[in-house]
Amino acid sequence: MRASPCERPVIGLTLDFEEGGGYAQLPWYALRANYCEAVVAAGGNPILLPHELACAEDYLELLDGLIVTGGAFDIDPALYGERARHPTVRLKDRRTRFEWALLERALALDLPILGICGGQQLLNVVLGGRLIQHIPEAFPDALAHEQPNPRTEPGHEVLVRPGTLLHRLTGSERLWVNSAHHQAAETVGPAVVVSAVAPDGIIEAIEDPRRSFCLGVQWHPEYHITPADGAILAGLVEAARLRRTRRRRAWASAAR
Repeated sequence: MRASPCERPVIGLTLDFEEGGGYAQLPWYALRANYCEAVVAAGGNPILLPHELACAEDYLELLDGLIVTGGAFDIDPALYGERARHPTVRLKDRRTRFEWALLERALALDLPILGICGGQQLLNVVLGGRLIQHIPEAFPDALAHEQPNPRTEPGHEVLVRPGTLLHRLTGSERLWVNSAHHQAAETVGPAVVVSAVAPDGIIEAIEDPRRSFCLGVQWHPEYHITPADGAILAGLVEAARLRRTRRRRAWASAAR
């Protein structure tokens, strides 16, 4: 029997932001529909999170899980200790400040977290890692991580580390993924595990085994390129469901 909407765990998704121009003359938020569709297909209720820093704590009280989404922008290198900024780096400071605060608090609460593409990169930095600012310059022989073919198709394989959360979710040591990034994790923080790499050695997934579900992937599983993508999202939603159940039991116990 399928869960009713009120029984589905609530998954927050961070929005992208653009200044006025193009779609609208005033600033606007946006998110591809397939993010929300993928959460619903996995059994969750998606809600979208505007970049209101003062509301971050309140948002987290509503959530059972969190997805930090991707976008065509980068993390300020100053946030991981670098003075120089590559010419290709494009910032969205307000979005980054909001997502950073949200992630820090979500990590403290052990809220189930999935970072996707740029969300994985931010998660890596918040957990103490550093980024490669521009893969083609740092590694000229690297694969085309900004794949030329459509994002609805695979771009390259990744090699999954056995025994990791990613391996348990997908049941595979090799996955085909789509690829749309010019940056990647260079180093990871203390206790963070690299759970997948591309054949050229570029880090493609990280996770924090100290937490119930904390995973970042450099590709976009919301496109469902393979069944493994659905398994990743289903894993997040299941972790969120378990957390929701534990919280309800704690509330019921406190009310007695």
